Amino acid sequence: MTGRAAPRCGGGGPAYDEGTSSVKVQRYAAIAGAGLIAAATLSACGNNNNTSSSSTTSAAGSSSATASAISCGAGTLTLAGSTAQANAISKWTKDYQAACSGATVNYNPNGSGAGLTAFEQNQVDFAGSDFPMATTDIPKADARCGAGNHAIDIPLVPGAIAVMYNVSGVTSSLNLSAQTLAKIFNGKITTWNDPAIAGENPGVTLPSTKITTFHRSDKSGTSFNFSNYLNKTDAADFPTAANKQWPGTGGQGENGSSGVAQAVKTTDGGIGYAEISFASSNNLQTAKVGNAQGQYVQATTANASAFIAKANVQSGDNGIQLSFDYTYSDPNAYPAVLVTYEIACGSGNTASQLPLIKGFLDYGVSSAAQGELPAAGYVQLPANVQTQVKSLIDSIK
Repeated sequence: MTGRAAPRCGGGGPAYDEGTSSVKVQRYAAIAGAGLIAAATLSACGNNNNTSSSSTTSAAGSSSATASAISCGAGTLTLAGSTAQANAISKWTKDYQAACSGATVNYNPNGSGAGLTAFEQNQVDFAGSDFPMATTDIPKADARCGAGNHAIDIPLVPGAIAVMYNVSGVTSSLNLSAQTLAKIFNGKITTWNDPAIAGENPGVTLPSTKITTFHRSDKSGTSFNFSNYLNKTDAADFPTAANKQWPGTGGQGENGSSGVAQAVKTTDGGIGYAEISFASSNNLQTAKVGNAQGQYVQATTANASAFIAKANVQSGDNGIQLSFDYTYSDPNAYPAVLVTYEIACGSGNTASQLPLIKGFLDYGVSSAAQGELPAAGYVQLPANVQTQVKSLIDSIK
């Protein structure tokens, strides 16, 4: 890994600031609302020491999740954070527990902000966040890991953010440019038959229905990344910088992606943003989103991958961060993307938890686990990033 010392990602790369770009999705059935994903112990892969058993979930495990692909730890791993990665973590939990009879993994998808706070307060072993640590978060996260140790960002689950809507009589996938979306989410376009929307959708009969926008009320990486897309692509109409607390004007706030999706589903004229699985599980239409080349692109794994593959990779004492150029010229690139980071201690982990933390994270970056992501609606890490993430995880101590 470039510029990374063995204990942690080496020389001082730039700290992530909330004004910069960052980026994640899923497709199994969405886990509605926050709750605990608790799956219990199953077969294979030795190491029965310190075995902990909680509420049992039958987990057959993937055929790709063989013992050879998994380094087993024993005990209970407690995680929290991003709702966007919940389906990926759920699948990997089944794989891991099926291979490791002494392991239990509990994940509470309570949102990126809540997960990071739980990590800083030493309530979880690591947290999922749809944005890397901001410069203001780093001192608290480092302190949680102990004097002289660093918390690290580990990018692991990329995906796309869908723009979902519910407009009676409109059954096609609407084209919505960044400029039009910025005006919709800042209350400048208020009806569905507005000339700007009609001009982007020739031949589509649009009603005069009032537009009702829905956004996350909680601190959310999905909000950060979607507002980043709008701000970086059309700062004139969306002038506020990206923020995990939704920075747009107007609209109605809902808790969690499931809350946003449900609100859109029950409101004629509703529109909101969420990871793709929430739109799919609620049978909501999703828009073709405009990119910098003026192309309208559907939120698919391949199109999101075309954008994510061009990420700028930065590494330093606090791990690996990805940043994006929203002017990227690929006409097939879907620009409303995110990446979920696991925020963990690069060093300072307890000896009893270290094998479990490294074992689960190492499985998450493995070819077997990453290979499961596209079928679930996520995007695999680009090969060069996957290699760097693997080295970072191996150096955890």
